[in-house]
Amino acid sequence: MAHPTDDPARLVSTLMQAVQRLSSRLLARGDALLEPLELNSARWQALGAISQAGRPLSAPQLAEAVGVTRQGAQKQLHLLAREGLVAAAANPRHQRSPLYGLTAAGRRQLTAATALHEAWTARLAAGLPAAELADALGVLEALHARLADALPRGPAGATARR
Repeated sequence: MAHPTDDPARLVSTLMQAVQRLSSRLLARGDALLEPLELNSARWQALGAISQAGRPLSAPQLAEAVGVTRQGAQKQLHLLAREGLVAAAANPRHQRSPLYGLTAAGRRQLTAATALHEAWTARLAAGLPAAELADALGVLEALHARLADALPRGPAGATARR
């Protein structure tokens, strides 16, 4: 697809907007995909992060793993616990922050969701060149790493609002 500018900053801005639109659509379509399992994208993401960690996680650890607030992670953990998909256990490092691990039912739901996801991504990937996908992934990973840098205070000469 041709773009009207070769200015990297404008292209990054356009890419960020495209990623935001993609993210919104991805969440909506992911929720629709998982609806038969009575899951949504957020709960599936939490189950997957716990599974990938290979050990139970606290709410702050889950939040860090998936890039959400601790409160957002805690909300999903409470819902998953209520549904019997995760179980809380005492955390020897922090009395008020339990560790959440997958239950057998949680592992079954994650396996079912993963199977749906694999079929979906196979359809999405059909006809897309692997090299271009790899390049896109590299750019997104580089931008993700750069987002850790401090934000600018504003344009030169601008005054801060009080």
